Amino acid sequence: MFRINLKLFSKYRAGLALFGCIAGFSLLTATAAQAQRSKASLTNNTPEDNQPAFHELRGVHIGMLADEARKKLGTPRDKSAEQDFYVFNDNEALQVYYDKSGAVITLSVDFMSGANGVPTSKDVFGLESEAKADGSIFKRVDYPKAGYWISYSRTAGNDATTTITIQKIK
Repeated sequence: MFRINLKLFSKYRAGLALFGCIAGFSLLTATAAQAQRSKASLTNNTPEDNQPAFHELRGVHIGMLADEARKKLGTPRDKSAEQDFYVFNDNEALQVYYDKSGAVITLSVDFMSGANGVPTSKDVFGLESEAKADGSIFKRVDYPKAGYWISYSRTAGNDATTTITIQKIK
């Protein structure tokens, strides 16, 4: 351990040495805290500071009016004031939920086994999500500044189903 004998210094030099030690410690603490904040934002532990990488499905986003969404998506298989259900092919289906004013509040897409162009969790969140031992993945991130949350779920096995949901925070 390093020791300073203050008797060897004048009061002026002792004060400078003490001030230097305090200033150095403060700088080290501030640098460590900044490094921890940077690492946290990279791992999406502070999503409120980040904007979502993924914010729409097939051109439809939260807040879009039902008429606009239907123009982008085409004719739904089932249609109501509260919900539309689309089946694009044997491997992809989308549900769109509306509030009382007709604005989109939830989008949920299912990609079944064999679907093409299935987004990965990295596509959705900007970073790869850790898979469980069986290969399944579940991750949800809230984006308060954007006003919605996103979840990514992939089932285990070779015939995995992937579900991505974007929902308005109420």
